[in-house]
Amino acid sequence: MNIILGATGQVGSMLADRLLVKGQPVRAVVRDGSRAQELKSRGAEIVVADYFDMEAMNRAFQGGSSAFLLTPENPASGDVLGDARRMIDNYREAVRSSGVTKIVGLSSMGAQLGPGSGNLMASHMLEHAFAGLEVEQVFIRPAYYYSNWLGYLELAREHGMLPTFFPPGLKLPMVAPPDVAEFLAEVLIRKAPQQRVFEITGPRPYSSADIAQVFGHVLGREVNATQILPQDWESTLLQAGFSKDAAKNLMLMTQMVVDGKTGCETPNPVRLPTDFESYLKKSIG
Repeated sequence: MNIILGATGQVGSMLADRLLVKGQPVRAVVRDGSRAQELKSRGAEIVVADYFDMEAMNRAFQGGSSAFLLTPENPASGDVLGDARRMIDNYREAVRSSGVTKIVGLSSMGAQLGPGSGNLMASHMLEHAFAGLEVEQVFIRPAYYYSNWLGYLELAREHGMLPTFFPPGLKLPMVAPPDVAEFLAEVLIRKAPQQRVFEITGPRPYSSADIAQVFGHVLGREVNATQILPQDWESTLLQAGFSKDAAKNLMLMTQMVVDGKTGCETPNPVRLPTDFESYLKKSIG
């Protein structure tokens, strides 16, 4: 049984789908069962559990053989890293008590940085939470998701603007979430021993200006990347509904990216095939 956390989220839902297509058993552990009805209709077992509830998580993991773990971000949280720590502690106890023999954790490029890296610290904690347990551990560190740009689609379409916290010319590794989900599925069901950390990216890096150019090509109009300067980050995030703590941690992570500290730690990242233009065309239909 493959236990999938976040099975109604972006990557988790696609991972559950890939596993079901491959004929693999799936137990989707979700916080809102009403959002998992399609998975249930396709044969997935649905367990509703609050990730902050240790007893509920212990029950959800019972009888599982492998587990997909992640640290969901909540922009309204008043204690982003404290919440992550509480969830991760529950994951460890659930793994320890259930007999799960393999965990695959969704981490992030830059997870090696540790304290002071904002949201990346949650991935760092996840990667180090299971020391001393006799369980196979694999952590996947994706690059920046293409999907992060989709929230600006209408602004690009209507006004030719693409806001970005990054300097427009700064090239970064990026990746398509469906490619990440397919890679995760393969790692979960693979029987042979494999390396502990995979860093995964798309076929080429992109700058914000490159992304704007692709938007322009697909939308048939000029689109320009417009940088949000660091002194305006906090006010922009607060206006978007982030708590002060969530804004702080996102800003710390963003600064690490801008400073070039979040690159690959391993010498040979896995390159997945989908480019941004193909992803964008499919996403907007």
